Amino acid sequence: MPGPSPRRTLFGDLIGRLRTSQPAPPPAHEEEAEPARVAEVDFAAYAEDCLLFGFIRLDAERLTDALNEQDGLVLADVLAVALADARASASRALVVARDELLVVRASGPRGNPARRRNTRLYPVIIETGPYRVRGYLHGPPASDPLVGLRHRPPMVPLTDAWISYTLAGAEHRARAGTLIVNRAMADSIRLVNDEDVRSPSLPFEPRVDPRAKDLTGYLRA
Repeated sequence: MPGPSPRRTLFGDLIGRLRTSQPAPPPAHEEEAEPARVAEVDFAAYAEDCLLFGFIRLDAERLTDALNEQDGLVLADVLAVALADARASASRALVVARDELLVVRASGPRGNPARRRNTRLYPVIIETGPYRVRGYLHGPPASDPLVGLRHRPPMVPLTDAWISYTLAGAEHRARAGTLIVNRAMADSIRLVNDEDVRSPSLPFEPRVDPRAKDLTGYLRA
């Protein structure tokens, strides 16, 4: 698999955007939209040097689909937290490029069950920036999952996943359910054994409410 695309530190750049961002304008002909298909779901992502929390309007069946269909995402009520020292900055809106996101925590609906295919679970470890993600990649039962991965959209979900990283000098290891990894930005993806990804007795990654600006769950982890 080819190496990841070039990355840059983002926190300073994001802070500049957070300070100048304005709330996103409503979509044209909003009164004609189908309200049942548009939902606001919580959004948590892991970037090169910061964590992002906020909310996103989801008009796709799954968050994975929305991430793969859009090069840029509009987030609302955003909180950015620097990995180096846990400094935080907030804004009502932020536009972030997909390639600025290394990992996204899955949220919202799980999609149409009728579209799910028979797959095999492959235990993998993915190194991406300052994060190590362990979990199960879903792939066809009778093929090389890493070869097939090259032909899939960039954002790929891992189930029964857990993540480890350092925040403000403290190591964090937490279960996260399903994590959506940007394979195009990954440093390495390798097949391992089940015992290598089996989650130890870890708490679930805390969910930060950006509107409350509550970081105690992270700082105490």
